[in-house]
This record gives sequence, structure tokens and C-alpha cells, in this order.
Amino acid sequence: MKTLDIEAVQAFVLTAELKSFTRAAEALDTTQSAISLKIKRLEKMLGRHLLERTPRLVGLSADGQQFMVAARKLVAAHQGALAAFSVSKRRLVIGISHHIVGAELPLLLKQMHDAEPDLVLEVRIASSHEVLACFDRGTLDAAIVLGHDHLRKGGDLILEERFGWMAATGFAYHPGEPLRLAAQSESCRVRSIALTALQEHGIAWTEVFVGGGITTIGAAVAAGFAIAALGCRVAPAGTMDAGPKFGLPALPTLDVLLYSSASDPQTRNSLRRLAAAIRSTAA
Repeated sequence: MKTLDIEAVQAFVLTAELKSFTRAAEALDTTQSAISLKIKRLEKMLGRHLLERTPRLVGLSADGQQFMVAARKLVAAHQGALAAFSVSKRRLVIGISHHIVGAELPLLLKQMHDAEPDLVLEVRIASSHEVLACFDRGTLDAAIVLGHDHLRKGGDLILEERFGWMAATGFAYHPGEPLRLAAQSESCRVRSIALTALQEHGIAWTEVFVGGGITTIGAAVAAGFAIAALGCRVAPAGTMDAGPKFGLPALPTLDVLLYSSASDPQTRNSLRRLAAAIRSTAA
């Protein structure tokens, strides 16, 4: 009787979900070659080609799509068996800057849940400054923020976030007229960076929408109501970086950093999976 290697099945599921051997290796704290070898052995055992490999992305083959449903159930059952004698559920409290997560948040949460069904995950979304303040007070296990403070040390780099002047394709702006802006509150560092850039280049602006997060700002941008300084990775679908078109000043690239006080292996594994999932959204 054939017996499936649960680690190989888990590697297959993660690679398919993250669309990358590299990201799956990061999530499982191993090497890309080890992930590739496990999946090749799994394919050989099943006699099926599960993944389509391209230079940029990895996708499911027809057989891979069929196997994926059963593979997820198997991984979930395995995780459930390991947790059978757990006395209490593990809780993880994470603060994330509102500039780092957008429409992909449900996918990130799903990947975390699939990997650890019994994990109680508490996510708090706020400005990087507010998230770091909570982390310093000890109310968060981890903080994922934009790297504004070069004096703060110890953060792990997740990715470099490129910012642009995101607008709907039909957004109208005529140089000489005030630029219609959507932004966060005055405590937002990205807002400050954007306004300073406009002022230094002598570009008039008017704030027509103040949002409470990327979702609300993105809605104003997608509606053609205003333009906003947003991470290109998390900008709403159907929008573009209109900076070059309108002659607006380039915005800087900012580091996305993970700060953690966790020392136990389980929590570190959870955070590693989350970091890999965030990186996968930049593909």
C-alpha cells in the first residue's frame, strides 16, 4: 500500500498557495531545493504532474487542482491529530500597519488557518507608529510595520514596498489645479512623506477624503474620487501609478519589517509562514 509523505503534501500545498518554491521554503524553514525534491518524489509516487513551473510563478496543473482538495484535508487532519492532546488553544496577537495589508488579507488569514487550525489569531490594524507603541508596551507578540525609524534595530526584513500615486484610470488632473488627495489622518507617516514631496515640488493639493485604512482610501481611489500615496502591491484592482503621467514626484520605497518578542518555536514558525505569505503577494 502506498503511504503519502505528509511533509511532501504540506510542501505541495504551501508551494501552490504561495505560488513559489522560495516562499514555501521560507514558511517551512528549509531550502528551495528540499521543497522541490519533496514535491518531485510526491509526483513520482502519485504518477501525476502536480505543478506547472515557470521562471516567475508556480501554478497547479489539472491533476494538481484535483489533488489539492484532498491534500488540504490531509494536512488539516494531520494538524488536528497533533493538537489532539492540547490543553488550551495557542493565541497569537499581531499588529500590522494599515499600509501593508489590503485586499489580500483574507488570503493571508486563510493560509494561517490552514496551517494551524487551532491557532487563535488576533490581528490589530493601525498606523506603524501605533503598532510599534503597542509592541513596546508588550501587548503584541509581533509587529509588522513600515520602516520609518532608522534608529530602531532588530526588525526582520519581509520585503521592500514600492509606493506610487495610485489613481483610477479615468482620474482627471490638470497641472496648476490642486491635486485631489485621499489620505490617512495626520499621524500617518506615508501621508507626511507624500505631502512633503508635493510641497518641495511646488504642487498644490487639496485633501478631499480622509480614510481609516487602506480599504476606505482604496475605495475613494477606485471610484475616481481622488489620488493617494499607496503601496503598489496593495492598491485596489483597476488602479495605476499615475505619478509619471501627471509629473508627480517619485515616492520612496520603504522596508516592511517584522518585530517579534517570541522565543518559542511554534510562534516563530507561525510568523515565518505569515512573512512568506506577505512576500508571495509581491510576486
